[in-house]
Amino acid sequence: MKSRIITVLACIVCSLQISYSRTENDDTHKGLIWSYLNGISYDIRAGINIGGSSPIPLPQEIRSIESYSPGLAITIEGYATKWLNRKQDFGVSIGLRLDSKSMTTDATVKNYGMAIINETGGKVEGLWTGSVKTKSKMSLLSVPVLGVYKISERWKVSAGPYFSYLMDGDFDGNVYEGHLRSPDATGSKIVFEGDNIATYDFSNELRNFQWGIQLGGEWKAYKHLTVHADLTWGLNDIFKKNFETVTFSMYPIYLNFGFGYHF
Repeated sequence: MKSRIITVLACIVCSLQISYSRTENDDTHKGLIWSYLNGISYDIRAGINIGGSSPIPLPQEIRSIESYSPGLAITIEGYATKWLNRKQDFGVSIGLRLDSKSMTTDATVKNYGMAIINETGGKVEGLWTGSVKTKSKMSLLSVPVLGVYKISERWKVSAGPYFSYLMDGDFDGNVYEGHLRSPDATGSKIVFEGDNIATYDFSNELRNFQWGIQLGGEWKAYKHLTVHADLTWGLNDIFKKNFETVTFSMYPIYLNFGFGYHF
């Protein structure tokens, strides 16, 4: 008797789950149909960022770039697009993106503004001549606002501004094989040679709010699968306005490659 009751209860639970699943799917389908009829479409995308933060153009303080290595920088984003005409070939898209940006560079510099950390934890500021290794990592929450034009059923392009909030960031590294003049070019000389290096950390000087422009293209490989490439170019310095150690502005410039799902 107990086994029959358990069997009946199990059948009831299964039927309720199937009914709920059908209802949920029906609601989802109704929502997508309503969006389509009102000229709204949705996309979710994932990709990687390749690029770095750089002054434009390179200042005279940076004599040469010896090496560059992009870090693992993954992005996850979602877009809602409102099509503005009946053909649905022109619209406005608003997105929300979890952005990561990373790079490591080695450069040879002369009279480069620097604040090194000494053995006691204090800072010595001045002008550095020699080699500099820089590691930069930023995690941001970004909101792109884009105009979208559909060239064909498979191709579309987009352009517009983006706005980012820095959630976490590091900008640090070390200097080696060179010397520091403190406090200026005529000051006392501190030499670093061989295994003697000094570190620096400008992480606390990173700007919280960043903005720039985004240009991109997307290709629909299948009915729902898309492939995209987007260029994001920052238009304000990654460092705070009152930060004067680095005497030139640095702009984040990244190319994003990835794929997505179109609803």
